[in-house]
Amino acid sequence: MTSSARPLLNRRLAGFGTTIFAEMSALALRTGSINLGQGFPDTDGPEEVREAAVRALRDGRGNQYPPGPGIPELRTAIAAHQQRRYGLSVDPDTEVLVTAGATEAIAASLLALLEPGDEVVALEPYYDSYAACVAMAGATRVPVTLRPREGRFHLDLDELRDAVTDRTRLLLVNTPHNPTGTVLTREELAAIAELAVERDLLVVTDEVYEHLVFDDAAHVPLATFPGMRDRTVTISSAGKTFSFTGWKVGWVTGTPELVTAVRSAKQYLTYVSAGPFQYAVAEALALPESYFDDFRAAHRRKRDLLGDGLRSAGFEVYQPRGTYFITTDIASFGEKDAYAFCRALPERCGVVAVPVSVFYDDPEAGRSQVRFAFCKRDDVLHEAVGRLRRLAA
Repeated sequence: MTSSARPLLNRRLAGFGTTIFAEMSALALRTGSINLGQGFPDTDGPEEVREAAVRALRDGRGNQYPPGPGIPELRTAIAAHQQRRYGLSVDPDTEVLVTAGATEAIAASLLALLEPGDEVVALEPYYDSYAACVAMAGATRVPVTLRPREGRFHLDLDELRDAVTDRTRLLLVNTPHNPTGTVLTREELAAIAELAVERDLLVVTDEVYEHLVFDDAAHVPLATFPGMRDRTVTISSAGKTFSFTGWKVGWVTGTPELVTAVRSAKQYLTYVSAGPFQYAVAEALALPESYFDDFRAAHRRKRDLLGDGLRSAGFEVYQPRGTYFITTDIASFGEKDAYAFCRALPERCGVVAVPVSVFYDDPEAGRSQVRFAFCKRDDVLHEAVGRLRRLAA
């Protein structure tokens, strides 16, 4: 045991304890509640993709260290996906990097591209790893808050522009956006691109929910806008699209210079990972368009099932146009503290959710907001809705 009075945890990570996802998932296990808090599906993805992983294991492919940038088959599949879907021409040899999920891709990008004292403008509420990664890089996060209006969360472009200073190095953009379900429009993305070019900013985009957009929304990568190809690090992953979150296969695309910079940091984090799963994800990305259409339609139905149930239970629901999360407000119950509400919810009706307040720099900004995940089996959602309706009674 150390006798020093100095704290063991370095000051950059002070305040970052156990993640809310771990806390609420443990609460679900302890109480036997339905877990609509952490965003993971309760069914596996396509059988042919799982069998591709088994085949790779049996054939001895990927059982040892794969190449540092990722296996050639997966890098080629990622490049083909970007070209086929978005018209982005990406060199698989120099402009693609495979990572241990999108979380590592974000960490490596921020560690590589930021210097202590730099400012990072990010859209809040944001995924909790953003704040931790910015802190580890010694930079300062500057939040621009998405605000609820007319049943959805919206970005104030004037507020975004005002947030950029001479110290701003990078914009961290997440669309489709977790936790609000916002999908930035082409007009909003064009304004972000113009700002980045005008102020000579780098941009890191988290696009892991790119295949989960609903209604009239469309996902448009920021790298497709004028002037953005050379300044954008685009991040995505297989976990959300193919329902194999435990495989932790993500990727980065960008110019050779940007990818080389990110790889310089990434190689000292995990070096490599998920060897056999990389072969399976390469096959997954080549699935026919019908898979992606059916996947999206199934989740739209799940969104509507849970959303209707939450409304009938008395929640104010902000309709998501992407991701597999629904953000709600509990003020209609006379409640003000989402954290206390979520801790009590398992005892009240046997359901676990996540307080959105933990995703804000100022918890008061989202004090009455609660997030639910709808990436679950229909029977689980029906049961959860039935339990949640006890709140209305």
